[in-house]
Amino acid sequence: MSAGYRLDPLGALLTVFGLVAVLLLPFVVFKTNRIMPGETRSLFAVLPTALALAFDAVLIVVAATALGVSSARIRLVVGLAGVAAVALVIAAAANGLTPPGNRIVRISPGPGFWVLLLALGLLTTDAVARLRPGPGTRVLGLVLFAAVVAIAFRSGLFDHLSIMREYAVNASRFAREARQHVLLALGSLTAAVVVALPVGILCHRVPRVRAAILQILNLVQTIPSIALFGILMVPLGALATAFPLLSEWGISGIGAAPAVIALFLYSLLPVVANTVVGLARVPAATVDAAHGMGLTDGQVLRQIELPLALPVILTGIRIVLVQNIGLVTIAALIGGGGFGTFVFQGMGQTAIDLVLLGAIPTVALAFSSAVLLDALIDVMKRAPQ
Repeated sequence: MSAGYRLDPLGALLTVFGLVAVLLLPFVVFKTNRIMPGETRSLFAVLPTALALAFDAVLIVVAATALGVSSARIRLVVGLAGVAAVALVIAAAANGLTPPGNRIVRISPGPGFWVLLLALGLLTTDAVARLRPGPGTRVLGLVLFAAVVAIAFRSGLFDHLSIMREYAVNASRFAREARQHVLLALGSLTAAVVVALPVGILCHRVPRVRAAILQILNLVQTIPSIALFGILMVPLGALATAFPLLSEWGISGIGAAPAVIALFLYSLLPVVANTVVGLARVPAATVDAAHGMGLTDGQVLRQIELPLALPVILTGIRIVLVQNIGLVTIAALIGGGGFGTFVFQGMGQTAIDLVLLGAIPTVALAFSSAVLLDALIDVMKRAPQ
C-alpha cells in the first residue's frame, strides 16, 4: 500500500455505516396520508436504473476516499458531493413516488437516508477539522452552505417530501415561531450577560463571596428544565392574579415569562464562571504595570482586564446561547412558543415530519450560532493585545 493511501480508521467505520444504510435499511417511507402507517422502500426500489447506477458510482468514490485518501481537501469535496447526491436522490424518490397532483401522499426519509447522511456529515466534518480553516473561512463556508440549501428548497425540487408538505401548511406560523425562538434565546442571554458580568467581576475581586455565589448557581443548574418551568408557573401565576397589570404586560404562569426567567437562571453560571476564569488568567504583571502607569482600578478593568478576558467570557456566552436554543424547545410545553410547538404537536399527533419541522431548524440554529461565536472568539484570540 502506497504512503499516500493508508486505511483510515474513521473512514472504515463510516464506510460500514454507509453499507448498512444502503443495503440493509429502508431509504424512504411511503404513506398514503399523513396519519396512516407507512410502507418502507429500499433505496434501489425507488430509483430508476440509470440514477441508481450513478448513485452507486458516487458512493463507491466516497467509500474509496473515506477509506484511504489522506488529503483533507479531497475528503471535503467528496464528502460534500456525497451529501448533495443523497439530497438529490431523496428528492428524486419523493418526486417519483408521488402521483401527479396528489397532495395527500407523504414521502418521508427512512432510517437508511438518515444513517447515510450522518456518515457523510461526519466525513465532511472530519475533513473540515483536518483543514483547520480560519474564522473567516468557516463563516464564509457556513454562509455558502446556507445559501445553497435555501436555493435548493426554493427551487421546488424537494416539495414532495413530507417535511416540506408540513412546512407549506405551517409557513406563516413557522416564521412566527422562528422569531419567538430567537427572541427567547437571545433575550434571556442578554439579560443574563447584563447581570452575570458584574457578578463575575465581584466574584473575582472578592474571593470570599465567590464560593457561595457559584454554589447557588450550580444548584440552579441541577434542577431539570421541566421542573424549573413548573416551579416558576405558580408564583408568576399568583402575581398575575394579584396584579392584573402584569397580566396585561404578558407576565403570567404560562407563556414567555416563565420561559425567559428559567433560561435566564440557567444562563448565569457559565457566564459568571467564565468571567471569573478569564479575569484570573490576566497576567498579574500586566495589571501591576497598568497601576504603575497611574490607571485607576476601574480603568484597569475596562482597558486591560476585560479586553484580555473577553475570549474566555465569550466562550461562556457561546455555551449559554447553544444551551438556550435547545431549552427554548422545551419551553413550548408551557406555552413559550418557538420551534418546540411543532415538536410537541408532532409527538401528540404521531407525525414525525412535524417533529422534524421543529427539530431540524433548532439544530441548524444552534450549530450556526456555535460556528459564528467560535469564529469571533478565534478572531479575538488572534488580535494583537
